[in-house]
Amino acid sequence: MKQYAPQQFLRGIRTDWEASDMDRTNVWNTYDAKMAEACGEFSDAYRSFLSDCKTERECVDFAVNAAENAGFVELNRAIQEKRQLKPGDKVYFVWMNKSIALFTIGEEPMENGLNILGAHIDSPRMDIKQNPLYESDGFALLDTHYYGGIKKYQYVALPLAIHGVVVKKDGETVVLNVGEDENDPVFFVSDLLIHLSAEQLEKKASKVIEGEALDVIVGSRPLVIDNKTKAGSKGKKTPDKEAVKKALLDLIRDKYGFDEEDFESAELEVVPAGRARDAGFDRSMILGYGHDDRVCAYPSLMAILDTVNVSRTAVCLLVDKEEIGSVGATGMQSRFFENALAEIMNLAGQYSELALRRCLANSCMLSSDVSAGFDPSYASVFEKKNAAFLGCGMVFNKFTGSRGKSGSNDANAEYIAHLRHLFDEAGVCTQTAELGKVDVGGGGTIAYILALYGMNVIDSGIAVLNMHAPFEAISKADLYETYRGYKAFLTGACLVNQ
Repeated sequence: MKQYAPQQFLRGIRTDWEASDMDRTNVWNTYDAKMAEACGEFSDAYRSFLSDCKTERECVDFAVNAAENAGFVELNRAIQEKRQLKPGDKVYFVWMNKSIALFTIGEEPMENGLNILGAHIDSPRMDIKQNPLYESDGFALLDTHYYGGIKKYQYVALPLAIHGVVVKKDGETVVLNVGEDENDPVFFVSDLLIHLSAEQLEKKASKVIEGEALDVIVGSRPLVIDNKTKAGSKGKKTPDKEAVKKALLDLIRDKYGFDEEDFESAELEVVPAGRARDAGFDRSMILGYGHDDRVCAYPSLMAILDTVNVSRTAVCLLVDKEEIGSVGATGMQSRFFENALAEIMNLAGQYSELALRRCLANSCMLSSDVSAGFDPSYASVFEKKNAAFLGCGMVFNKFTGSRGKSGSNDANAEYIAHLRHLFDEAGVCTQTAELGKVDVGGGGTIAYILALYGMNVIDSGIAVLNMHAPFEAISKADLYETYRGYKAFLTGACLVNQ
């Protein structure tokens, strides 16, 4: 596609828009049988990914396997082998097993900028504390600390699974995934029965379930001792002190190979159990845990895996910690991406500090994150003209933030015009939205962090119902249109940043 400077491009934009130009298109009405079949196949593959990858580590493992199968080479291996990267080469870089960056080297010098897709792979959940296991009144429980923004009452009386790793002092890593197989046990947080809940129901929703009450019940069978081996009645068996906890620790030691002290160096996440499912009689939607933001991460990953012969170097970023502010060594606020890019440029013979700065400033990015889908049951919190609707295509949020756009990246009009032109050429259905009515709420993404380099960034993703609930819903048509849009973005010319 022709590359436009801002002034050149703006001269070609129509200004006589009619009202119909702002009407949304229902994507299903644009599909023929072949497109509908392709949408269905892509959605089936995504549904399996969503079911199997409920943590950041699982998403990274999936991405690494897919990248290796697509011919990508691990960056540290390329460095050790002193490879000279050239156009068409594919490289990936994993950081602490919870974030990953994938690069397809383009024909243009990287100093001219990159086309970047950036999504996050963490989702709201409960994390098991470092000293979690205790017994209370015949139950063994694990103490948790919730992660990200959740309505705590939604996590009670729900089948739960435990995913994660336990790293022992000798360096051995135990991978845990319990509650997903139909033969696995599941876990749960108890709720007060309706017959005794008159006082509870008078509380505010934010107080109905307190954070410290989100303790997961994991057992109730005690370890018993035979009193014939101790002083006591003949043959009588009595429970020892903390017998349920002791029995559970014996089971964990025998079955999973770690001890209570190993919880200290564990990362265990409690998530809704069960696989994602088609939703609706017409199977037009998918209901599952973790659409935010894996519904954008998956098409971002597939887009770069399926993209070849790019003019500008194409990048897919899948990062951790967005739900808690993109902090920490694996969040977008860390320098892992910048450091990886410096290594890539060095292997391509293009590195200097100035070239790296120019590369970042000249880049364009789609912050691949979800938007709030219009819900007719809660229409009062949306401004309908500026809301995202399920089934109406990929969503652009010019800004997010809260109140007076606080904490938001606010995309430039020139960049949005360029993207409109790009996606019109590619035949991709898009819509524009805000995150609810002004002053009603708000949210954020990783967009503002990449914008700190001076690059053009806009939030672009998929409308979600039930966002941050244990089970969220998306439209298959939106998922497929977003994949098509991401591919068009990676292969398209980028706006000249000025």
